[in-house]
Amino acid sequence: MHVPEPLSVRETPCAMFCRGYSYPMVHRSFLTNGVRVITQHIPHSYSVSIGFWVVGGSRHERPEYNGVSHFIEHLLFKGTNRRSSFEIARETDSIGGFMNAFTGREFVCYYAKVLADFLPRAVDLLADIFLNSRFPEEEIDNERKVILQEIRMLEDAPDDQLHDLFHRNFWEGHPLGMPIIGSSESIKGMSRSFIVDYKSDTYRAGDIIITAAGMVDHQELVDVLAPLFAAVPGGSLRQLSVPPVYRKRCCKTDRELEQLLFCLGTKGLAQNHPGRHDALVLNTILGGSMSSRLFQEVREKEGLAYSIYSYLASHSDTGALVISSGTTCERFHEVMEIVMREIKLLKREPPTEEELSSAREQLKGNILLSLESSDNIMSKLAKNEIYLGGYQPVEQIIAGFSAVTRESVLDLCNELFDESQFTLQLLGNMSEVSFDSEDISL
Repeated sequence: MHVPEPLSVRETPCAMFCRGYSYPMVHRSFLTNGVRVITQHIPHSYSVSIGFWVVGGSRHERPEYNGVSHFIEHLLFKGTNRRSSFEIARETDSIGGFMNAFTGREFVCYYAKVLADFLPRAVDLLADIFLNSRFPEEEIDNERKVILQEIRMLEDAPDDQLHDLFHRNFWEGHPLGMPIIGSSESIKGMSRSFIVDYKSDTYRAGDIIITAAGMVDHQELVDVLAPLFAAVPGGSLRQLSVPPVYRKRCCKTDRELEQLLFCLGTKGLAQNHPGRHDALVLNTILGGSMSSRLFQEVREKEGLAYSIYSYLASHSDTGALVISSGTTCERFHEVMEIVMREIKLLKREPPTEEELSSAREQLKGNILLSLESSDNIMSKLAKNEIYLGGYQPVEQIIAGFSAVTRESVLDLCNELFDESQFTLQLLGNMSEVSFDSEDISL
């Protein structure tokens, strides 16, 4: 009978990376017009995940056409000269994989995951919808109705509505505050000619990144993609807006709910900020896990909420750190007292060595576990390219977490937790709540 070695003896995956173990090599090429192709070959994988990424999302739009990036994402699945919308869906199913897309504030992604043998068919299908979609008038009208229903669905879901309201008010007057999905008015106002022109103007080679991970040969993929993308015009028309201005505010939205929901947020860090590892550790300690301070104090010790958590929303040039929960109107003040108490404590005293070590290992573990999925690796390749300018080896990421100290977390807390930059968004029965921005006090 085999008896496993104790954990203290066995070498952990983190230790393997720290002593120089390397994950499969990443390759990066430019097509002649500037399209970037980045791959990571995973020899033990049966699948390949491939994504066509466009740098540009809702923050690059204007209010009158807010939601156009998301609208285009929907429409690219509605037929090409070679395939109808049904044939696109049927062909995806016939190769035993899946294909989908999503839109963010700074990028759009069209992706597929298939068995390696079917990669050529997946590339042909993705390239066809990406490059040759026809935008038929009747499909635009139908999809317009679908998106309007999607907007109503978001408004019907209190949690989704809460975070949408928070981002609108936290980034008030800035493109980051516009909803990714758009508004009913902007969606109704977009013509076919505008949508076609917008896609033509913004899907430029300089803003297109193709990433693939799994059982893939880099040069073979480049050779397939080069003629398909040869006609895409080069360059980029994307421009970032100026950074937002933060101010203290309390925003209240009245709605008949059983609970009072809230988001409390402050300025965070950009994706490429040198302190990003400290921010991730801080978030884990504050509210990013079941052992976090907020979860333990609010739920486990006091039973004031079913869920309370924090998260980071990071972009090219700025970010946010957000705390969110829901409780009864009667207990809301108690929850906020605990939240503000924990923030004050983090500004005054560094986290314990035990907290720091636990958070670092949790984050390292999450990174290593994510490497078991080809679609996660494919996404990391693209996001590293977009935000960090190139591939970040796992060893480098783990070293970044290892370098976080109690003092560096304390310094970051004093930088971020400035009460003049807090936004509080409330959603619920406002007649039962007496709370305003002056109550947010550190």
